[in-house]
Amino acid sequence: KTKFRPDGSVDKYKARLVARGFTQQYGIDYHDTFSPVVKPVTVRLVLALAVSRGWCLRQIDVSNAFLHGFLSEEVYMQQPPGFEDSRYPRHVCKLQRALYGLKQSPHAWYARLSDKLHQLGFVASKADTSLFIFDHHGVFIYMLVYVDDIVLAGSSSAAVEKLVTTLSGSFPVKDLGRLEYFLGIEATYNSEGLVLSQHKYALDLLHRANMEQCRSVTTPMSTSDKMSRDQGQPLSSEDTLKYRSLVGGLQYLTLTRPDLSFAVNKVCQYLSQPTTAHYEAVKRILRYIRGTVSTGLRFRRSASMGLSIFTDADWAGCPDDRRSTGGFAIFLGSNLVSWSSRKQPTVSRSSTEAEYKALANGTAEAIWIQSVLKELGVFLSHPPVLWCDNVGATYLSANPVFHARTKHIEIDFHFVRERVAKKQLQIRFVHSRDQIADGFTKPLPTRSFEDFKHNLNLMKL
Repeated sequence: KTKFRPDGSVDKYKARLVARGFTQQYGIDYHDTFSPVVKPVTVRLVLALAVSRGWCLRQIDVSNAFLHGFLSEEVYMQQPPGFEDSRYPRHVCKLQRALYGLKQSPHAWYARLSDKLHQLGFVASKADTSLFIFDHHGVFIYMLVYVDDIVLAGSSSAAVEKLVTTLSGSFPVKDLGRLEYFLGIEATYNSEGLVLSQHKYALDLLHRANMEQCRSVTTPMSTSDKMSRDQGQPLSSEDTLKYRSLVGGLQYLTLTRPDLSFAVNKVCQYLSQPTTAHYEAVKRILRYIRGTVSTGLRFRRSASMGLSIFTDADWAGCPDDRRSTGGFAIFLGSNLVSWSSRKQPTVSRSSTEAEYKALANGTAEAIWIQSVLKELGVFLSHPPVLWCDNVGATYLSANPVFHARTKHIEIDFHFVRERVAKKQLQIRFVHSRDQIADGFTKPLPTRSFEDFKHNLNLMKL
């Protein structure tokens, strides 16, 4: 495998022995599996806090991480082809440590790493087990673990340096210095704070689609385009594979590009049987990326640590099944930390119901974010404020009176109403033209889309 740097130059060539884990059977060869992958929202939360507090950001890499995990089961492996022992060609290898390819390797590595961190005083987060927190005598260190890539955010650069040195005594740690390139995400620093972008990844995606020199467009989706399941002609098997590959790549690009969320969510709905019309929609998204390839998500210093949630829904917008699309955007202070654009799982019988479902989804995400912040030692001075542009849904959260048109949303009602009654959530009305989450539920015209990007803290590098 060839690994590249952000500028496209070759970093190193890698080759490793990989066990044939696909032959393992659950309950016989392995039991527990776990992937130590931190949630993107957690990464953005920690970065927002680090930028606001002026903390140092550091990145380290553990070489051949899975090889450091100890196996708790008996696992045997055939000798690798070409490396058989001439004296015992029919013997098998009994593994003491994990190998890449084994089902239990990620779990074994995580267990080894977490044991070491617990000895050093770290505590694993309950909300996200790949987040480790150190709090001792006013020194804070947050550790984000994505398999073998680790990001450190610390209030003391000396404490972070000491931690890196200590970890080097147990694992072959490669110190990559200040956070600059993490999982295909580039971090660029400026006077205001930090900008996350995927410039190189976007260029690679355009190269994969052979669209590096295509003509750009101003929006990822046309306002007049009403995609449906039967629109266009079915794709060939080769083009279907290419369609799925490109859509998968676009999904990863939404880690730092919330402006793509609605359009990518739309083309994801046709992965099983894509048509020529759906493929054209993917190409339009790529043409938009061509013109905005250097756009990134900005994190600024923010004195406020309040949570603001914007929720919106497009009632019965899907022409195939008349389900609604709901979306939300959550800000910590002035920084966007979480967003979503997703088709709702059930049909809504009124616009109020569709808006209330989106409101409930935004509330659930805010509750989870609050739990992470609490573990990080951040306590909000006032309840989160949720902004909704539907008068009916806003009134319903405070008025416990049901009638025939609303009794079918009683579960979501009680969930949200309980938070409002306990004064753990404030719901306020916002006009549709000021609704930040509008672009997560429908395609917008160019002027409105530019305002949408600006409100999401997206900027051109």
